[in-house]
Amino acid sequence: MKIQILGTGCPKCKKLYENAEKAAKEAGIDYEIEKVEDIMKIMEAGVMMTPALVIDGDVKSVGKVLTSDQVRKFFE
Repeated sequence: MKIQILGTGCPKCKKLYENAEKAAKEAGIDYEIEKVEDIMKIMEAGVMMTPALVIDGDVKSVGKVLTSDQVRKFFE
């Protein structure tokens, strides 16, 4: 599973990254996590508010810092 956190490096983006990584570890899934900070790549994904959570190329959340429990629900 490929998890991407889209954001420019703000504290909210960093927190979502931490929560997503924690959720993936707790779920015991095989994952790759990436932080995307390039504004052009963020816009190409159709995201206008950050942070955003993208799983396997599908935008799951925009403009929110999800908890690890909220992120883990997307893995089910």
